[in-house]
Amino acid sequence: MAAMTEFDTKAKAYAHPEVLVSTAWVADHLSDPKVRVVEADEDVLLYEVGHLPGAVKVDWHSELQDPVERDFVDREGFERLMEEKGISNDTTVVLYGDKNNWYATYTFWLFKMYGHEDVRIMDGGRLKWEQEGRTWTRDVPTYRAENYSAEERDEEIRAFRDDVLEQLEAGRPLIDVRSPAEYRGELLHMLDYPQEGAQRGGHIPTALNIPWGTAANPEDGTFKSADELRVIYEQNAGVAPDTEVISYCRIGERSSHTWFVLKYLLGYPKVRNYDGSWTEWGNLVEAPIEK
Repeated sequence: MAAMTEFDTKAKAYAHPEVLVSTAWVADHLSDPKVRVVEADEDVLLYEVGHLPGAVKVDWHSELQDPVERDFVDREGFERLMEEKGISNDTTVVLYGDKNNWYATYTFWLFKMYGHEDVRIMDGGRLKWEQEGRTWTRDVPTYRAENYSAEERDEEIRAFRDDVLEQLEAGRPLIDVRSPAEYRGELLHMLDYPQEGAQRGGHIPTALNIPWGTAANPEDGTFKSADELRVIYEQNAGVAPDTEVISYCRIGERSSHTWFVLKYLLGYPKVRNYDGSWTEWGNLVEAPIEK
C-alpha cells in the first residue's frame, strides 16, 4: 500500500516514508478489511468522546502494561490483545492519538518489539483530523477475533539501566526528551503525574536536552521534514547518524516519539528507548545525576 501522497513523501524526504500515512489516506481506508485503525491516547478517555469510524482503542495503562511487574504485557498477553482487536499478523495497523501522537509512537514501539511488520502512524493524529473537519463517532466497532503469533521481544530497540550506564561511560549520545525544567531538576515529575516522579531531580550526566515536541509542527502536530529534523539533532545537537543513541524521558512514552523520529524518519540504525527512564534512574541507588 502507498503511504502518503507522492508529493508529501518527496517533500519531507524521510528515510522510511512507509511508516507514515496521511489523514486523507486513512479516510480512504476506513472500510478496508486489511487495515485496522487503532487509537492510543495519553488521555485514555478521549476515545469515548469521539474517535475515527471503525477505530479500536488500546489503553496504554490497562492493556499494554503488566498488572504486577513494572513491564509490558508478555508475548502471550500481546497475542491475546491483538486477537481481541481483530488484528492478524498481516493486518496493516495504523496508530493515531492525542499530543502529537505521543502514545501512538509508544504503542508503535511495542508493536515493533513483538515483530508486527506493517504498523504505521497517522501523521498529525487527532489534532489534524479535527482541524480538517473529518468525521468522528462514538460507535464502538466489533471485529472477529483473529489468530495472532507474536515474535519474541526484540530487545535491541529497548535499553535497560545497565545499557544506559554503559552508554554514559562510553561517551555515546543520551537524549533527554523531557522539558527543560525537568532536565534541570526543577520538577521531580510532570505536574499531572505525581505518581511517576522520582526522589531526585536532574538528568543523566552528558545527556542532551532535546524536548520531544520539537520534532513536530506546532500548528497541526505533523512531523517536521527530514531536513528540519537533521538541523535539530545533527546540526544543533551534534548527534551523528551512525552512532548508538538512547532516548529517555519519564516512563519511556515521550522518548518513544524521539526514538521513532531518529530510527524511522531519519534512518538512524542504532537507536534504543529507555522506558525505565527517570522514574527508575532518579530513584536508583548510586546512579550519577547532574543538575
